[in-house]
Amino acid sequence: MRITVDPASPEAPYEQVRTQLAAMMADGRMPAGTRLPTVRGLAAELGLAVNTVARTYRELEEAGLVVTRGRHGSFVAPGAGGANAELVELAQRYAEAAHRLGVRPEAALGLVRAALGLAPESTDAG
Repeated sequence: MRITVDPASPEAPYEQVRTQLAAMMADGRMPAGTRLPTVRGLAAELGLAVNTVARTYRELEEAGLVVTRGRHGSFVAPGAGGANAELVELAQRYAEAAHRLGVRPEAALGLVRAALGLAPESTDAG
């Protein structure tokens, strides 16, 4: 597994790692059941903070691409391929296009929410 983090990228390190892992899951390089490196191990390998990698894994889990089995570790979820894999690939291409076009992440997310027929997120503090 080869993951790189570009410190000069405007994309946050956790997002760089997340998109690369999701792409590997989508294209079969990391099939269902593959054990992911430990959070600490991957953080050390990439020179990142443990919390950065933990956030990556948490977001992959929320997306249904990873399952965590306590002390046994984190694994690629069954069904991480298929429709989810296609959506991950499309989402990555969308994010790259939005960045290339200079669209702020908040605006890009707003466009996706509108396309899904969801109400815009409130920015009210209370």
